Amino acid sequence: MWNRRSLRKVICMIICLGLLTGCGGLSDLSLEMLQGSSGDDDFTSLGLSPEFDYEVPVSLPNILVDQVGYARDSNKIAVILGEFPPDIFMVMEADTGEIVYTGQIEQKGYDEESGVYISYGDFTDFEATGKYYIQAAMIGQSYSFEISENPYEDLFQTVLKQYYYNRCGLTLSSELAGEAAHNACHTREAQMKEEASVKLNVTGGWHMDEMGTRDVVKGCQTVNSLLLAYELYPAVFDDEIGIPESGNEIPDILDEVRYEVDWLLKMQDTTSGAVYASVSSVDNKAVGYLLYIDGVTMDATIQFAATMAKFSYLYQNYDREFATQCLKAADRAYRYAQQYLGDVSPEKYFYAAAELYRATGNSGYHTVVKNYLTQNPVTSMDDDFIFWGCVTYLSTKQKVDAVLCNDVIGVLMREAEQISYASKNSKLLVDADKEQSNSAQLLQELSRLVVVDHIITSHEYATVLENHLHYLLGRNLQSISYLDGTGERNYKDIDETQGIMNQIDLNAELVLMMSAILDGQAAMSE
Repeated sequence: MWNRRSLRKVICMIICLGLLTGCGGLSDLSLEMLQGSSGDDDFTSLGLSPEFDYEVPVSLPNILVDQVGYARDSNKIAVILGEFPPDIFMVMEADTGEIVYTGQIEQKGYDEESGVYISYGDFTDFEATGKYYIQAAMIGQSYSFEISENPYEDLFQTVLKQYYYNRCGLTLSSELAGEAAHNACHTREAQMKEEASVKLNVTGGWHMDEMGTRDVVKGCQTVNSLLLAYELYPAVFDDEIGIPESGNEIPDILDEVRYEVDWLLKMQDTTSGAVYASVSSVDNKAVGYLLYIDGVTMDATIQFAATMAKFSYLYQNYDREFATQCLKAADRAYRYAQQYLGDVSPEKYFYAAAELYRATGNSGYHTVVKNYLTQNPVTSMDDDFIFWGCVTYLSTKQKVDAVLCNDVIGVLMREAEQISYASKNSKLLVDADKEQSNSAQLLQELSRLVVVDHIITSHEYATVLENHLHYLLGRNLQSISYLDGTGERNYKDIDETQGIMNQIDLNAELVLMMSAILDGQAAMSE
């Protein structure tokens, strides 16, 4: 009788014989057999499916250039990354790929700050206008750029026009604003936060953010930088950037500042002279939005006094009546602040006194200026209000203390040298941090250099200024242009927060820097 163990052995033998003879070898297997005899049969997987949603890393060029371009007769340097660069680089005509210039690569060595090896490709003596890119064997090629007589002229107009796009309470026409056109916004009366029954007309001014906030302090600081740019380099500002006031025989930068100044006047309490801090917009489902006015602050009041005095002084040749109105408003704000000096920053009080002294010649303001500079010897220009106050005191036509002025000039000169040295000592030609996050600091420092360059007209300082603009326009380790609408690789594609033109206070310092560069380039071409 068969037992179970014997039966198993027989079955195994039969299966083995079948595999060896009847079913054939591996060579007899076909794709059809693996898929099944019927095309309609479903194939059941293990439930796994491939994913192809990974991001391909962005390949950045190892040759860094200003993606807008270079002035024909300026210094032109491409920064080349790599430990073992070739001996030469080539300037290529963008449309044809033709080699139009060949130069030697200068190795600068390892840069500790950035962690890369850096070399230079200097093509300063190549002056043919056109569109190009840089290429080097084993390194690759750069983004494109232009060489022209005035590569930044159109960009400068665009930077200036940012303030028109930020105007509140005004309809922006498509003719002048293009895609930024919109109907008048925030035209309702605003109510006081602390007392809802009190309402004021505070239309106008510049938006500070996407919520439509208008802020006295930031507005004043922005105006200060814009007016300083105009004061130092009036020749670079024209009357045709394309705003409603263009063609009125007043430089458009002053027209734009006046739009903000008109709003600032509305923020002053006409009885006391105190100044409200800001206007904010809050969405309301029932009525759409509500506008709230933040209460009086000493910070807003004293900064208002300084800025209105500065504007009055520079605007008097265009509209003396309005300039006088602004000066009276400045004096009222200053006198209100005097009642609360314990709450007022000494540096801001000094700055306001300096502006009012220049505008009026009143000895009382001069006493405040001299007392501050005597009791607080200036050792640094890090504080904007010390810087602005000192520059105004140096430029006044009123009687000044020569010793104090010499001390201030000495500090300015020393800081300019430090900024210049730090820039030249960097292999990137700019004293940027490793993360490229200190654009605001760089622009602030350059405002000091601009003033000194205006005083002594240094080719060395002019080169430092141009190198910083090259950096902001793409000659940086990220190959990013930080200005709107410029370059093949723009900050908006990477990080919206890194922009400069969308921050009105930084944009004003950019205007100051560019005005110095354009003025210098115009002087060289004469």
